[in-house]
Amino acid sequence: MSAFTLPYEASAMIEVKDLTFTYPGGKKEAVRNISFEVKPGEIFGFLGPSGAGKSTTQKILTGQLTGYRGKVAVMGRDVSSWKSSFYEKVGVSFEIPNHYLKLTALENLNYFRSLYSGETEDPMELLKLVGLETDANNRVAQFSKGMKVRLGFIRALLNKPDLLFLDEPTSGLDPVNSRIIRDIILRKKTEGKTIFLTTHNMALADELCDRVAFIVDGEIKLIDSPRQLKLQHGRRVVRVEYSENSHVETREFNLKDLGDNAEFLALLRSNSVQTIHTEEATLEDIFIKATGRSLA
Repeated sequence: MSAFTLPYEASAMIEVKDLTFTYPGGKKEAVRNISFEVKPGEIFGFLGPSGAGKSTTQKILTGQLTGYRGKVAVMGRDVSSWKSSFYEKVGVSFEIPNHYLKLTALENLNYFRSLYSGETEDPMELLKLVGLETDANNRVAQFSKGMKVRLGFIRALLNKPDLLFLDEPTSGLDPVNSRIIRDIILRKKTEGKTIFLTTHNMALADELCDRVAFIVDGEIKLIDSPRQLKLQHGRRVVRVEYSENSHVETREFNLKDLGDNAEFLALLRSNSVQTIHTEEATLEDIFIKATGRSLA
């Protein structure tokens, strides 16, 4: 496993403190006094509806936006002090694909590959990863949205980055290709890579992220692991569906001392049980409860 080594004085791959940013001419702050950190080797989810401040924060972290207030350090250095060497160490996948449409998929990857001074991945191997190898020599103008998303995703992997910024990486993908992308992300984590994931897809975040931050109207409302959030906000009951007199019935039992619950044990022995599951909250349920906002 390879992993990026931070300077000895840094303990976080990303450190943000009291970050505030207003777009030129804007009257409202796009992000307001937000603070968080991302540990090395972590998949960190930045979750919120459109316009919440997710993409703005990512653009600041990747050096695309300046003029912010507060502290923003990436890989142990203030982001404003990084030079071009910064982009040798990071990979960025944008929600809206931006490719040279008149070039083929392979020509696009080879062009961006030429911009890096360090070791890079084989473009054809990357195309194979996401099932685009047979389209390598087709112009990107002919690609569907999903194909463009997959091409943008593997472009972020070209320079073997230590830190990946992924903005809605499965947007517009069918279930099969979405699964492929999710598996690659998890594989990168096992390789020691750090991943900053911006999304409003709560199921994606629940599956992939070690921790998540909920952001609404430019402010972070909550940060924790998906598991802890579900334990804190879920109902401590188990729901049993069973067949009785040709009808499907439902009972709920408290999880506490469930193994000693005589009614629960009797139901299991005397009825045809169809399903048993805990009534844990989903991340979307928790988001709405914590922020008072939906993801629409």
